Amino acid sequence: MADKIRVASASLCGCFGCHMSLLDIDERILELVQLVEFDRSPITDIKTVGDCDIGIIEGGVANAENVEVLREFRKHCKVLVALGACAVNGGIPAMRNSFELKECLEESYIDGIGVTNPKIPNDPEIPMLLNKVHPIHEVVKIDYFLPGCPPTADAIWTFLTELIEGKPISLPYEQIHYD
Repeated sequence: MADKIRVASASLCGCFGCHMSLLDIDERILELVQLVEFDRSPITDIKTVGDCDIGIIEGGVANAENVEVLREFRKHCKVLVALGACAVNGGIPAMRNSFELKECLEESYIDGIGVTNPKIPNDPEIPMLLNKVHPIHEVVKIDYFLPGCPPTADAIWTFLTELIEGKPISLPYEQIHYD
């Protein structure tokens, strides 16, 4: 039997909805595991990424750790996919780009409703926030973009199976329209 296609995935700054949508392929996940071997992903809980055929990233880039993870994926994945609105254009997290980072931190940790111990954290264990949230293509080269918030399970299934089979990606309108 030929080696399976190796797939890795990660969630950066987002809500994890794209990975939940991937799980919504339901019993088709059994077909998928016949075609691929999962490397780093929430499904395997592997923390590092090895050499892979396909890397799937959801979420935008909001902190130094996100940059590091994204660069590692680009280094180790032949094909890198931006999955969902946050990865494609920054999504909801990029709404903070309208404000200075200092304003966001003060609102969250000092002036926010219910704050009882006002102090902006300064712990080396917390990844350094970037001044703005970036879509992932502003940090590394991306080969494919699959929009949606989140993309539907059917859109993810069609995209992945066509990519794995080496076919041109052809998503029907019903799977990608948002009107």
